[in-house]
Amino acid sequence: MKRMKGASILATGRREGADSFEGFFRSEQGRLLRALFVVTGDSYVAEDIMQEAFVRLWERWDRLRSADSPTGYLYTTALNLVRRHYRRLALLGRVTPRLAAGNRAVSPPLYDVEIRDSVVRALGSLTYRQRAALVLTEMLDFDSAEAGRLLGVKAVTVRRLASKGRSALRVVLGGVENE
Repeated sequence: MKRMKGASILATGRREGADSFEGFFRSEQGRLLRALFVVTGDSYVAEDIMQEAFVRLWERWDRLRSADSPTGYLYTTALNLVRRHYRRLALLGRVTPRLAAGNRAVSPPLYDVEIRDSVVRALGSLTYRQRAALVLTEMLDFDSAEAGRLLGVKAVTVRRLASKGRSALRVVLGGVENE
């Protein structure tokens, strides 16, 4: 069959340059989902929060596409949704205040056992803030200033949280604590 001029527009439903949100989504989706899984320890919660964060970004895309950092908005929104999730669980009495602070996620009954490994358990022993600082700086390669902006704290606080988190991981994973 002969390809008609403009057929790619019809096939995709988009014009050249109009797919910037879709491209942004494709480039950030896996990265955000992995980060949220590490922070929450729950693949179902991580996926729900990721979807909600992207919906909120999409609703504001006309303004945010030209902003300095739509990625920053996305991660800030996602981390705020994680905090909201834990607060809601605490209000429902389904999690203790310590767990609501992010020490560990409540797992659904059919939680995928294959995902649980020693690193995830070790990360689950950290506070929410330590996990978030480590994920943003170590896994996602944000500098401490950008991570601090996303978390709403100073850069020095991010460095302190990440350092304490690394020390705690060494202890939990059986490494030598040298601090």
